[in-house]
Amino acid sequence: MSAEPMGNSSFQHHEDLERVLFDQQAIRERVAEMGEAITADFAGREVVIIAVLQGGVLFLADLIREIDLPMKIDSISVASYHGGTESSGTVTFHQNHLPDVEGKKVIVLDDILDTGRTLAAIVDRLNREGRPESIHTAVLLSKRIERAMPIEADYFGFEVGDEFVVGYGLDYAGRYRNLPVVGVLKPEKIGTLS
Repeated sequence: MSAEPMGNSSFQHHEDLERVLFDQQAIRERVAEMGEAITADFAGREVVIIAVLQGGVLFLADLIREIDLPMKIDSISVASYHGGTESSGTVTFHQNHLPDVEGKKVIVLDDILDTGRTLAAIVDRLNREGRPESIHTAVLLSKRIERAMPIEADYFGFEVGDEFVVGYGLDYAGRYRNLPVVGVLKPEKIGTLS
């Protein structure tokens, strides 16, 4: 999908974007397609959807309404960016107890797959400590970069280049998550927020 010029928006933060990559309509349509694929792949089975906080919340809310399966919803809180624009290389779990996934089919939802460290750490820990029947992964965005960990998402919405993107759950310094679009943050905005 090609980048589009910025249109009129009531969101003040829109002016902080260099350009919009995916607008509301494109995101809505792609999330619906992902929901259909997950519904077909897990037909007749209950799934446990685990959202990675905070970024996966918007994606979770939209995607689960497109999945026609019995499900339970949970979340997991981790951090790897620690306020910067690149992964720190360390994944920190902010909770001691994991969701109950023993013997269950699990789908881990995250906003973006870049280095792969966060998703790999979550999948590894859930497998080791949770003993699920299976774990699949779904991300809104998959970066076209060489991963630090050998992991790819089972389901993804869009591919993006190696740019710093915000909106639709993705943040910089805790801001921009509420933008209804995904866009590239202006370089001059990086380092100016705390």
